[in-house]
Amino acid sequence: MRKPVASLILLAFIALWIFLVGTFSGMIGSWPRWLQLVFYIIAGFGWIVPLKPLFAWMNSGPQEEADD
Repeated sequence: MRKPVASLILLAFIALWIFLVGTFSGMIGSWPRWLQLVFYIIAGFGWIVPLKPLFAWMNSGPQEEADD
C-alpha cells in the first residue's frame, strides 16, 4: 500500500512544484538569461530533495523472501 500512496503524494507534489515555478516565471523572465538558466536548473533538480524521505519511506517496510 505504500507505493500507491507515495505515488499519489509524488504526483501532487510535482504538480504543486510546477505551479510554483510557473508562478515565478513572470518575475524570472526579467532576469539575465544566465541567471534564468541557473534558476531553472536548480528548480529542475530541487524537487528531489524534499521528496527523499518519501522515497525512503516508500521503499522501506517488510521485504518479501525470495525462493532459492
